This record gives sequence, C-alpha cells and structure tokens, in this order.
Amino acid sequence: MRRIFKYLKPFAGGILACVVLVFLQAMCDLRLPDYMSNIVNVGIQQGGVEDAVPDVIRQSEMENLLLFMSESDSAKVLDHYSLKDSRSTDYDSLVSKYPALAEQPLYVLGDLTKEQRADLNEPLSKALIVVSGINKAAEDPEAMQKMAEQSGMPAGQMANLPEGTSLLDVIRQMPYEQRMEITASAAEQFASLGQSMMTQSAIPLVKSEYEAVGIDVGSIQTHYILRIGAMMLLISLIAAASTITVGFIASKIGAGLARNLRGKVFRKVEAFSNTEFDRYSTASLITRTTNDITQVQMVITMMLRMVIYAPIMGIGGTIYALNKSVSMSWIIALAVVILLSLMGSLFLIVMPKFKLVQKLIDRLNLVTRENLTGIMVSRAYNTQAFEEERFDKANQDLTKTNLFVNRVMVCMMPAMMLIMNLVNLLIIWVGAHQVADAAMQVGDMMAYMQYAMQIVMSFLVISMMFIMIPRASVSAERIADVLDTEISIRDPENPVSMDANPDQKGLVEFKNVSFKFPGAEEYTLHNISFTAKPGETTAFIGSTGSGKSTLINLVPRFYDATEGEILVNGVNVKQAAQSDLHNQIGYVPQKGVLFTGTIASNLRYGETDAPEEAVLKAAEVAQATEFIESKPTKFETPIAQGGTNVSGGQKQRLSIARALVKKPPIYIFDDSFSALDFKTDAVLRAALHAYTGDSTLLIVAQRVGTIRHAEQIIVLDEGEIVGKGTHDELMQSCEVYREIAYSQLRKEEL
Repeated sequence: MRRIFKYLKPFAGGILACVVLVFLQAMCDLRLPDYMSNIVNVGIQQGGVEDAVPDVIRQSEMENLLLFMSESDSAKVLDHYSLKDSRSTDYDSLVSKYPALAEQPLYVLGDLTKEQRADLNEPLSKALIVVSGINKAAEDPEAMQKMAEQSGMPAGQMANLPEGTSLLDVIRQMPYEQRMEITASAAEQFASLGQSMMTQSAIPLVKSEYEAVGIDVGSIQTHYILRIGAMMLLISLIAAASTITVGFIASKIGAGLARNLRGKVFRKVEAFSNTEFDRYSTASLITRTTNDITQVQMVITMMLRMVIYAPIMGIGGTIYALNKSVSMSWIIALAVVILLSLMGSLFLIVMPKFKLVQKLIDRLNLVTRENLTGIMVSRAYNTQAFEEERFDKANQDLTKTNLFVNRVMVCMMPAMMLIMNLVNLLIIWVGAHQVADAAMQVGDMMAYMQYAMQIVMSFLVISMMFIMIPRASVSAERIADVLDTEISIRDPENPVSMDANPDQKGLVEFKNVSFKFPGAEEYTLHNISFTAKPGETTAFIGSTGSGKSTLINLVPRFYDATEGEILVNGVNVKQAAQSDLHNQIGYVPQKGVLFTGTIASNLRYGETDAPEEAVLKAAEVAQATEFIESKPTKFETPIAQGGTNVSGGQKQRLSIARALVKKPPIYIFDDSFSALDFKTDAVLRAALHAYTGDSTLLIVAQRVGTIRHAEQIIVLDEGEIVGKGTHDELMQSCEVYREIAYSQLRKEEL
C-alpha cells in the first residue's frame, strides 16, 4: 500500500479535513457515556446537586461545619463565602431568592472556578458527613454520654445539662484537637469509598439545607437533566455531522484516487512497448485497471473513516473506563487480550488466501476472454464442453477461495459480539457488587459498560480493516507494479526532428541490425542491412518464423534493435521522439484492428481532420467503397467492438484505408493482403502504387503474387537475409525464394 500512498498527495487537504473531523467525531462519541453517567449519578441520584459545596447555607449550619474543619480549611471556606443579613446592600434581591434570609443570616458562595470548587468539596463533604453522623448519634443516649465523656464532663453530668442542649453544643466545648480526632475517625470510615462516594453521601445534607433556605430542589434537578440532555443532543448532532462529512469527503477522495489511478495505468500501458506487453497479459491488465483499483478505492475510503477513528475510540475508551473504575480494569485487559488473539489468528489464516484471490481473478478473466474471442473456433471443433469445464474449474477455484475468506469473516462478527456481551455480563456482575458495597455509582457502571462496548467495537473495526487491507495491499502492489514498470523504449532527452533531413524524407535504412527478445539467449534477427527508398516498394518474404514481422516492428520502435542502427529520414529512430516517428508512418497490422464507432471514425482514426474527399479516395483505393456503399448508412455504419460485424477481408481493407487517409511518407503493410482474394489484391496494389506516389512502401507478404512487382524483395530465412533484389533476380539467384515461388505458382505463371 505504501507505493500507492504517494498518489494521495493531491488529496492532502481532504485527508487532513477527514483526520480533524474523525478526531472530533471520536471525542464526541467518547463524551456521551460520561454525560449519561452524570444524568444517572447527579441528575437522578443526587437530585441535580453536583457536589458537596452548597451555594448558600445558614449561618448556624456553617458554624457547625467549621467545628470539624482544620484551621486552614476553615479559613479557605470562609474566604469564598460572604455572610448576608438584613443590613446587606443586596438584601432585597437575595431575600426573594432565599426566603430564610428574612429570619437568619446566610452564607452565600462567591464565583468559583472549577478547580476552586473541587478544592472546597473535600473539606465540606467530610464536615457534612460528620455533622450528619452526629445528628443521628444524638438520638442515641449512649452515644450522647460517650461524647460527653470525650469532652471531659464527669459521669452523669450529661443528664444535668440545661434543657435544649444538643450533642453539637457538647462537642463545641471540646478542645480543637478532640474535634479533629472525631473528624479523622469519621473520615476513616468513608476513606475506602473514595471521594465520589463521600460527595454522594454528603449531597442529602446539601439538599436539606437548600430546602431549609427556601430553594425549590425539584427545579434544580429538572434544570440539570435538561442542561445535560441538551449537551448530549448537541454532541450527538456534531458527531452525526462529522460522520456524514467524513463519509462524503472520504468517498470523494477514494473515487478521485481510483480515477487518477485508472488514468495513470491507462496512460502507462499506452506507453508500453511489446517488451512490456510480454510481461503482462491483457486479462491481467484489465483486472488491475478495474477490480484491483476498486479494491484500493474501497479500502482508502474505509481507512479514512475507520483507521483513525478506531484507535482513538479504543485508547480513549480505555482511559475513560479507567477513570470510572480502576478496580475493573482487568476486565478490559482480558477482553483486549482475547480480541488481539482472535485478530492475530484470523490474520494468519486469511492473508495467504487474499494473495491468491487476485491471481484467480486474473485466471478467470483470461479463460473468459479466450473463450469469447475464440468462440467460433470452439464451436467448429465441438470443444464447448472442454471450454465449459476449463471455465468451471477457474470459477470454482475462485469461488472456493472467496467462500473460505467470507466464512472466516462471517465467524468473526459473532465471535466479537459474544466477547462484547460476555464483557458486559462480567461488568454487570462485578459492578453490581461494587454498587452494593457503595464503592461505585450506578451511572459509572453504566458508563463503564458503554466504554467497554466502544473498545470492543473499535477492535472489531480494526479486525475488519486487517482483513480488507491485506487484499487491498495485494491489489495495490499489482497496480504499483504496472505504474513502476520501467519503460524499455523511451524518448531521448533532446530528440532530433524527423524533418532534419528533408532530402531524405521517406528513406528507411537498416545498418547491421540484430535483435533478440528480452531474456532470450539467441538472436531472432542477424546482421540485417538494406535501404528502402521513397517511391519504391520494399517487400519481405520468407517462411513462417523467419522474422519478417519482427523486422518490420523495429521501424516504429515497437521493439528496439539490440545491435545496429535503423534510420528513418536519415535520423536514428532511437534519437527521435516516438510521436514524431509515428507521424511518418502509416501502419497496417497483420491482424486488422477496428475500434467501436463508425466506418468514418475508424478511417479518420489517424487524421481526425481529414476532409471527406480524402476519406472517399482512401476507401476507393483500398477497394472498400463497394461494400461501404451497400450499407444503409454508408460511412456512418456502426462498427462493433473489435470489428466483429464486418468480414476479415473488409476489416483489412478498412485498415488499409485508415493508413491511406493519413498520407504519411512511409507505409508499413504487415501481411495486410492475406484476407483478400487474388483479384481484389491485384486491383488494390495497382491503385495503391498510383496513390502512394513518392511514399516508401514496406510490405510483409506470404504470397509471391502480392510482391512480384516490388522494386526490392528481401528474402529472410531464420532471421538472416538470404536474398535481395527484384523478382526476376531472385528467381535466378535465391534458392529459398524459388522454393516459395514454385510452391505457390505454376512455372508458366512465374
């Protein structure tokens, strides 16, 4: 995949936007369980009171709390409270808010930061719990007597105290050190609960104080739940908007990358020489351009949406869960270990199969393409059953592999869900005991379950990406192999113009040219030298495999000569730009190739602006006018893919006409008259000689009758020139030529 990532540079802005939005989405999703926990803990259980720091408290109650605070804590608390009574300047506004102010002074809390409030929470919660415990102890005579003894009163004196004396009055008479001992003793009992549980224990006293002051406690709860609910709704909307936006941007990036890769692969393949085409089959190139790029597109889109999101959720969920309860961290650790083991096992099983899938797709495409291309031959030889069996084998191999991979993926989802449900069950079991022991709040347990689900789901997403990425990596490597293929035939850095020698226009020279295919040990052509002059026809003939087509393909640089030089217009073809070289050549291949479109569009393929007169004349010279005119729409007659709706001879004539429309200085006919009958062949060659004028004609032929009137005939045998001259000269001097001639024509015809 790394080799493909460099093609994502044009989408850097979109990728950055996806990263930011995915991070925002993850943060929003991680906050929701925390808010849900607050609604349960604070909104429902604590009545909307967030901490043990009362916003307002009666003077008498504040004095009771100060009894059980250290001097430093007392000073800190009093620094943040202001005593209000009837003489206060803001009395009128406060008394409407706190009706109890009309009867007694109140302490009102000033504006605090979050940190300052948290700092006051600990001493106030401890003091509130101690006061609550003492008020309950006051109902027990034995407890009252014990407190009296601690204050230093003689035994029985407690009963002689004035009527109305409370236990707090007794404690108020104690020395400071004794009061701190009482506070420490009470704090020890709650120390194991943690600060959150101490705060929750002190909340009922704060609510009681609010009721005593005249505050509607129900409105506090309603306001808190609505406020937190609105925050959750807002966060959910932000997360949803981020998800939608990320999906849109990721889809655009994936589609844009696929578009660019298809374009690059197509342009790269267009630059391939025959050497590169020998490395990649047509079926494989089609698979790489379609299926492989689709795989990369899909995984890039998923990566932008999930690869960043899942780790954030996994790590963030773990951190938030530990903040809720460290004691249950072993549950998360156990789930993570099981998930990693499952993912590792799946990865080891599936990875080799993914590497095999793309090769099997190549094989299936190859069999299908061969079968469709050669369907007439298959019918003629009654081999449909064999072809069906061959296709069925390729299809079955691919199906079995895909089924194996899909079965593994299908098993993964239930396994993940089972783990997730077992983790939830374990959290409920352990958490319920902690809630019963007052070591954990219900909301925290619920949030812990949500975070555990998020962690498991993040691993589920990561595991799915681990399955998708290997397959996409194989596809990416196959695409990168094509894009990184070193082109064997390149244009020079400073190309020479083909018009540099106007007096040699159309001249083709081979100087001691030898050629062997890449990787081959033996040469296909040996020391070929000849000159093809403008206005003349140079023909090549020889037995099958003698190297005729290979030789002719060296002129347009479909292959490069291994040794020697090839000059066109007096310029070495390796020193010219390929586009400039190809402009000098009208090429008619051995197998006529037509493109989807019309007859007219095919004839104008090499010269799109050719006038109608030139098209008509070319068709006339190529002896194609008669069958074109017989069509209802004539030159606008559609041509099917591959030219399957015209005969072999018609296809050859249209290919010849296409080259003639271009009017180049050099024509190459690679056995382009083989599908023509003798009469059409003779008429076409006569018209061709008159039409081409001063152009150079290079003709590869199998029939002596096609080339007997050529000014120069070159006879090839096993890659070497064994004869060169006119027909009459070769009949006298070349044994190979005579054998070919006598095998085709009677002595009287020659």
